[in-house]
Amino acid sequence: MAAQFGRRLRRGATTTAVAAVAVAALSASQGPGAVLASDGGGGDQRTAGSVPSDDSAATGNSPYYTDLPPLVTPNKPGASTNLPITGSAESGIPASVLAAYKKAQQSIASSDAACRLPWQLLAAIGKVESGQARGGRVDANGTTFSPILGPVLNGQGFAMIKDTDNGAYDGDSTHDRAVGPMQFIPSTWATWGQDGNDDGRKDPNNIYDAALAAGHYLCAGSRDLALAADLDRAVLSYNHSNEYLRTVRSWFDYYKRGTHEVPDGTGVVPPPLDGGSDPSPNPGTSPSPTAPAKPKPDPKPSKPGGGSTDPKPPTPTPPATQPPKPSQTLAGMENAGTGALTATAGDAFAERIKVRAKNSLGGPLAKVSVTFTIAGDTDARFEGGKSAVTLTTGSDGTVTAPVLQAGEATGTFTVRAIATGRSLPAVVYTATVTARQADAIARTGDKALTAAPGAEFADAVEVKATYKGAIASGVAVTATMITDGDTPAENDKGPYFKDADGNTVRTLTELKTGADGTLLLPKIYADDTAGTYKLRLTTEGGATVVIELTVEAPAA
Repeated sequence: MAAQFGRRLRRGATTTAVAAVAVAALSASQGPGAVLASDGGGGDQRTAGSVPSDDSAATGNSPYYTDLPPLVTPNKPGASTNLPITGSAESGIPASVLAAYKKAQQSIASSDAACRLPWQLLAAIGKVESGQARGGRVDANGTTFSPILGPVLNGQGFAMIKDTDNGAYDGDSTHDRAVGPMQFIPSTWATWGQDGNDDGRKDPNNIYDAALAAGHYLCAGSRDLALAADLDRAVLSYNHSNEYLRTVRSWFDYYKRGTHEVPDGTGVVPPPLDGGSDPSPNPGTSPSPTAPAKPKPDPKPSKPGGGSTDPKPPTPTPPATQPPKPSQTLAGMENAGTGALTATAGDAFAERIKVRAKNSLGGPLAKVSVTFTIAGDTDARFEGGKSAVTLTTGSDGTVTAPVLQAGEATGTFTVRAIATGRSLPAVVYTATVTARQADAIARTGDKALTAAPGAEFADAVEVKATYKGAIASGVAVTATMITDGDTPAENDKGPYFKDADGNTVRTLTELKTGADGTLLLPKIYADDTAGTYKLRLTTEGGATVVIELTVEAPAA
């Protein structure tokens, strides 16, 4: 877990939940042996215990650590190099996840060749942190179907990390949680986040973004990861624990000896990081790593903490109860009649997002957990300032999201509704925020505006905008000195404004009305040409007012 903690987690891995949280994938899969492997890249070989703890290249000596239970492994490093070519054993990595690791290696090889980052190191960390994005439960863009969240860091068994992202990444506006397949703390992601799939976003729940960010994090400073000492320091900067280092090292060695690609969604799935239910379709399958061996006629599932010697996936333990009835099985989600989502900047959306959960018979399904997440370049938030909320469907199978509040950013964004922890397609809603508008604008005074040639206009120009008779605050206004005629254009003589550098300008943009709907224009200056001129002000929404300006010599 990449972190910048000010306090350490509490020790006691074999008796507390700490170990299972930071290494959920490990506790499920019981990785290969915990011996530091030879790095193959030369350099001094060091044990985890001898690595100095003052490394500060990535996190400023991140003190985060988690103790791990003893590893149980039937396939210790060096035991065999004949890994299976096909199948869903531990050496298989889901296709999109494997592609993300290799793409990150290529990207960093171009930008920081001296680091010599091996993709197998990313695979090892990804295995320990999230079980390769929970067995490759990602969509076509590499984004997990549901957020992968660590525990709430509220000081109860874990470090106390107060919220740093207003819940934008982890949905918690009180405390932080590690996020995504590479388990970044939100404050760390804010510094190291990357756009690995070139979609214009930095999403910790996207395996391409997270893998590239982890690569940059590990390569921080002048590290050369082909040197064992530098690789150890990089891993310890991710999680300051010798047990964690040994675990990652053993998976690193395991993957260097061979691996293969498996389809997305078919990888070994660990228990969830947040203690929730396992979304794996085969929860009885033992995820222990397997060593090559001849097939047995009647393979049995391996014992907890042990490992099967059969390269085929172990047979799932028969369920103790009957499978759920079709009326109790979640089959999908659908829009429950949500209308067009539009709002003016700063206003609440009148329409609320509503989704329905369906069972296998097409009927409504109650008590389904649904997570609504705002995505895109927007400052819109749900009521309470949250970007993600989780609710449960009622007896009619529907659930309605909280009121959506538009921010000041205009344009479109999306809201995704997913069945929490399930690999089902999301229901996607498009929302639009339009600029504030005014349908009327008028000058607040009626005093004639005059100035002598080459002088300032003594009286300021103030206008007030309204929309349907109400004050129109925050409305964009453009002010232009215009010519006479049927098709006015910007005048190149007569009154003018000055920009910040004192240059003459006759058009001002980026003006906005205040909270009371009024706008006070900057000073206006007269040139040496006497005459009567026009100043036009136009609002977002098309309201217009034309104000007369006179330049004349003072009376004798």
